[in-house]
Amino acid sequence: MTELPDPTRFARVTDWVFDLDNTLYPHHTNLFSQIDVRMTAYVSELLQLPREDARKLQKELYQQYGTTLAGLMARHNIDPDDFLNKVHDIDYSWLAPDPALGEAIKALPGRKFIFTNGDRGHAERAARQLGILDHFDDIFDIVAAELMPKPAQQTYDKFLALHRIAGPNAAMFEDLARNLIVPKALGMQTVLVVPNNFEPTFSEIWERDPAYDDAVDFVTDDLAGFLRTIAPAQS
Repeated sequence: MTELPDPTRFARVTDWVFDLDNTLYPHHTNLFSQIDVRMTAYVSELLQLPREDARKLQKELYQQYGTTLAGLMARHNIDPDDFLNKVHDIDYSWLAPDPALGEAIKALPGRKFIFTNGDRGHAERAARQLGILDHFDDIFDIVAAELMPKPAQQTYDKFLALHRIAGPNAAMFEDLARNLIVPKALGMQTVLVVPNNFEPTFSEIWERDPAYDDAVDFVTDDLAGFLRTIAPAQS
C-alpha cells in the first residue's frame, strides 16, 4: 500500500534525507537480518552468553539505547570500530540493483543524503550494490554522529548544521517512526517506509512504533513509486 501524497507538500523541498537499512532497500531483502545475526554473535562472544540470552540482551540494549552499539559502549566500553567492522562483514549480493529507485532519486531537485545509524562503509557498499550511490551528495553515519544514534536530538542538530539544512526545506524517509519525531518537529515532511503490504518480516514487533504515528506525514511500501508521485511538484 502507498498513501499517495499531495505533491505540493514537497514543492519547497530542496534537501532529501534517507535512512539506509530497510528504507533504501526493502525489508524483504533481509540484508539487515545478516547484521542482526552478527550483532547477536558479537554479544554472545563478548559476554560468553548462549545465543538465546545474547539475542534477548541485544534487543534490550536496542530498546534502551537506540542501537546495540550504544548499549554495549555504555555498559561494556567496547571498541566501536571493532563492533562496526564485524557486524557489517556481510554478503551484499543479496541486494538486487534498483534502477527505478536510482532514477527516482536522481530526478529529485536539490541535495540528497543518506543518514544512517550504521557506518559509512556499510552505507557505501549497500548503495553501490543498489546502483544508487552516485546520486547522493553525502553520507552522515554513526561515526559522524559521534556514536550518538538517531533518534537523539543532538544527532539531527549535528547533521543539519553540517549541511546547513533548514527543516521546512527538507524531507526525511525512514522505516522507524520514532526516528521521525525530531524531523517532524523541525518542520520536515516525514515519510515512513513500511514492508510490502505490511507482510510479516524478520523485524521485531517494537520496530513498528505504533505510538509514534503523529510523527508520520505519509506512509509508503514503494519508495520509488512515492518519489515519482512527488515529481510533478518539482517541475
